[in-house]
Amino acid sequence: MDMVIGLTAIAVAILIGFGALGVGIGMGLLGGRFLEGCARQPELAPMLQTKMFLVVALLDAVAMIGVGIALFFAFANPFIAQFEPFIGK
Repeated sequence: MDMVIGLTAIAVAILIGFGALGVGIGMGLLGGRFLEGCARQPELAPMLQTKMFLVVALLDAVAMIGVGIALFFAFANPFIAQFEPFIGK
């Protein structure tokens, strides 16, 4: 059972870490493209800014969903229930 808890902790760390890494890369690419678009056509900056903030919110939502799933596995681990019959023996 300790092995399941340990592996779950590693999985939670990987889930949060890769989620944060993906969001960081995505926001970096998005910010760079936004600045390129504003430099090419400054009159479109307000429209591009609105769309950029919408996409940033969606990117953050993906990361928060990953954190929610990771916290579920950390505190309400469904895999431990499989080992409950063996705990008393």
